Amino acid sequence: MSPLSVLLVGIFFSLADGGHVLAFPGEHSHWLNMRTIIEELVRRNHKVTVLVPDASPSVNFNSSRDAAKFNFLVFKVPFSKSDMTSWMHDFIHFSMYEAHNSSLLRRFLVPMTILSNFAQIGMQQCEAMLKNKELMETLRNSAFDVVLHDPMAPCGDLVADILGLPLVVSMRFSFGSTLERDCGQALLPASYVPASPLPYSDHMAFVERLINMLMYMGTSVLSRIQWKMKIDSFYTEVKGSTSSFCSSIGRAEVWLIRTFWDMETARPIQPNFFYVGGLHCRPANQLPEDLEAFMQSSGDAGVVVVTFGSMVTHLTPDRADVIATALGRIPQKVIWRYRGETPRTLSANTKLYDWIPQNDLLGHPLTRAFVTHGGTNGLYEALFHGVPVVGIPLFGDQPDNLARLSRRGAAVVLHFNLMTVDELVEALHAVIHEPSFRSNMQRLSSLQQQQPVAPLATAAFWVEFVMRHGGARHLRQASHDLYWFQFYSLDILAALLLTITAGSALCWAGLHCVLWRWRWRSPTKKRD
Repeated sequence: MSPLSVLLVGIFFSLADGGHVLAFPGEHSHWLNMRTIIEELVRRNHKVTVLVPDASPSVNFNSSRDAAKFNFLVFKVPFSKSDMTSWMHDFIHFSMYEAHNSSLLRRFLVPMTILSNFAQIGMQQCEAMLKNKELMETLRNSAFDVVLHDPMAPCGDLVADILGLPLVVSMRFSFGSTLERDCGQALLPASYVPASPLPYSDHMAFVERLINMLMYMGTSVLSRIQWKMKIDSFYTEVKGSTSSFCSSIGRAEVWLIRTFWDMETARPIQPNFFYVGGLHCRPANQLPEDLEAFMQSSGDAGVVVVTFGSMVTHLTPDRADVIATALGRIPQKVIWRYRGETPRTLSANTKLYDWIPQNDLLGHPLTRAFVTHGGTNGLYEALFHGVPVVGIPLFGDQPDNLARLSRRGAAVVLHFNLMTVDELVEALHAVIHEPSFRSNMQRLSSLQQQQPVAPLATAAFWVEFVMRHGGARHLRQASHDLYWFQFYSLDILAALLLTITAGSALCWAGLHCVLWRWRWRSPTKKRD
């Protein structure tokens, strides 16, 4: 058989054997990453069904563009879109405007309260999904091959368990890396792997290692208490046998972690963990005519792109004015994604847009710098195209993301509430005019692009692998089957301590006996 025949056989085999994927997407940027993966799976001739609540604030299941690619299965939930978004808005507002002036205790308690409210909404979504007999019957009859699950979407792992389907998890991180460590059995030594989202390097001072250890321990304890109190009983009820959230998501055959070693610190890697950061990155497309004309009008000075993500649509007037004033003092033209009230100090060189083709702008040869909040998606696009960054972190993992780029000499980081106009102008001047920032970012870009297999291809391959083989059990570690005291070898340590103690006691008893007999005989010899 000729090589061409073999190729044609392989192609037709793939077309005839397309699988069926059940996807549980998260919201906002999580959905953008999930959509990138499932679009690639559709391109490879697989069928994808997206299970989504009718109150989803970011998955537009009425979109004709997406409906042409995916089958949306929409179920009713007892809450609205505003309920879904209110907890996130509360969290963002606290992080942006209150946290920096709050006590350490309040900075801990307020986010925990907000996240607890989100967990309650998540449990309502779980009940609406798993206790919907018609929906579950539809899922059982749909002959799925795999579940692709973002843990931001609740109970996707439980559905996979009930349907007897292999599970693939796609995620950026969990707070304190609790899911990765406690459920996925990832080995993350606290001595040199900083817990997400602590902005530490892998070379920590003593105090940083102490905080890191406390972060690991505290998040593990609090997470397990929350799972035990609010989730595990529901899992047990639905399954009809003893179960838990951690054991359920720990069934995952493959974990797709949306970061890579260009930004992430090196650490031991589990066989079923694959780092696919930047999977959404691609070469730039041609810009719309109006944007291209604006870019060309900048001349040699170039353009600065500014955005604070899809979830921060406006800023307080004083912060918006600081940013607008600083942008007006630079010679570059500025494209700013902003939907709030037009800042009073907005200059003629700055143009506001409700939406921008971010990737295509960052890939344009006239783009000189990127002002961003530090979201993972945007940073990877800047990294992919080699554009230096001025970072203004707002919430979540953004301080950690930007700290990583700053340590690599590719970004200048400012404090959102404390930065002045002069500081922002100086930061922009530095990243635009000091060659080291662009060269360092281009070096990271080469690390991202020069991989043996592209991140998106890696993600798609392992989803297909799990579908073909019904799992990836050969990659699963035996640690999943051990009790916690076996995992940490505490039973071995106890046995060794017991043996040493018993041996020491026997030695002491023997020595005591010999000494006693010697002392008893000694006077007798003297009398003789």
